Amino acid sequence: MKWTQKMFQRRSRSLSRRRFLGATAGVMAASSFWADQDLEAAMQRVNTNSKPSDLKITDLRVATVARAPMTCPLIRIDTNQGIYGLGEVRDGASKNYALILKSRLLGENPCNVDKIFRKIKQFGGHARQGGGVCGVEMALWDIAGKAYNVPVYQFLGGKFRDRVRCYADTTESHDPRVFGNRLKARMQEKGFTWLKMDLGVDLVADKPGMLTRPVGADERQFARTQHMFTGMELTDKGIAAMSNFVGQVREIIGMDVPLAADHFGHIGLNSCIRLGKALEKHNMAWLEDMIPWQYPELMRRITDSVDIPILTGEDIYLKEDFIKLAGMHAVDIVHPDLATSGGILETKKIGDACMEHGVAMAMHFAGTPISFMANVHCAAATENFLALEHHSVDVPWWEDLVHGDKPLFDKGFAKVPDKPGLGITLNDEVVKQHLAEPGYFEPTPQWDKDRVNDRLWS
Repeated sequence: MKWTQKMFQRRSRSLSRRRFLGATAGVMAASSFWADQDLEAAMQRVNTNSKPSDLKITDLRVATVARAPMTCPLIRIDTNQGIYGLGEVRDGASKNYALILKSRLLGENPCNVDKIFRKIKQFGGHARQGGGVCGVEMALWDIAGKAYNVPVYQFLGGKFRDRVRCYADTTESHDPRVFGNRLKARMQEKGFTWLKMDLGVDLVADKPGMLTRPVGADERQFARTQHMFTGMELTDKGIAAMSNFVGQVREIIGMDVPLAADHFGHIGLNSCIRLGKALEKHNMAWLEDMIPWQYPELMRRITDSVDIPILTGEDIYLKEDFIKLAGMHAVDIVHPDLATSGGILETKKIGDACMEHGVAMAMHFAGTPISFMANVHCAAATENFLALEHHSVDVPWWEDLVHGDKPLFDKGFAKVPDKPGLGITLNDEVVKQHLAEPGYFEPTPQWDKDRVNDRLWS
């Protein structure tokens, strides 16, 4: 009896020990006993690097990578057991969006991802303002995966696919033949099975009779004015020219591959509808962000008027506004950016909720391999997923920023990794070669304390 109790205590010491003894139960039953020294020797070969229930966050540090393709602050969250997690603030956002959260994270168990997210999500906001919360959330999942020795997608309920389809933006040209050949090269050289092009009023802005606008105003002056308030409208001639541009591109790439379009310019609602109708014959995969997402009723007018999928979402933070758009059928496809939308789990929730309304989900992404792999795990676990943007296919050193199963992207798809956490680690030397500012995960004690009352209710 003493020997049995002793063995029970040994088996209860850690998750890894329980797994080991479970795996060897048949051997133990057959041999009836192991010598203590034999058991201890065997346990030396078991990975016991973590006791998840005892994990505590001890630090948060940042390092900022330049031109990957954007400027991207990377996050590293450290723990009391030596396990760390990697995350990323969305391109163009301040690293301070993450650092301000540090005092709220210290001492927390990083495996309580949803609890921590609910604690800090009030400090995020639409567009880039959600970047800090999302970057932290990615890092928490990375730690949890390493602690439990499973890939992140497993926490989301498992995966629907082993490969994630990617799409790519393409460098613009006002010559449709040049642009078409660049898109065709995306298929032939990189294996893309889904394409996207920019299709803006800049194509016709300098040509007489194609764009109506206040006299003397340049279309670029309206960059910070919402579409409905610019007084800028396409003429029939301008719409025909833009449609003809797409037609010439289609002649080169064919009609078989999905072709999405973006960056139309800040034209009025009726111009969006008229342009959308003219593009129907080219069978576009989607028309993206034709007007600001904050006007769902107006977005639905476009969706109801145009027989091409309408899409928006890269600037929306948290699931509620996505669900509103989907529930109203204001869009055909939602397009969250995981580094803005709330992180991995929140984006999974967005996809699942929108699926209930028959709305598909594509995913916007522009950043380093850290955020990319967070997107890959989420996309793998979301049933109504269509395609993930890869904005860095032309950056030669992009994949060199990390260690992992290479290539991360191959022939139009990203392989879903089975390694713990996000499945990658940083290549420190390469990251240091591409820093946007001095300092590589330097200590941040100035962010340790921030005495405020964060409660949102009385």
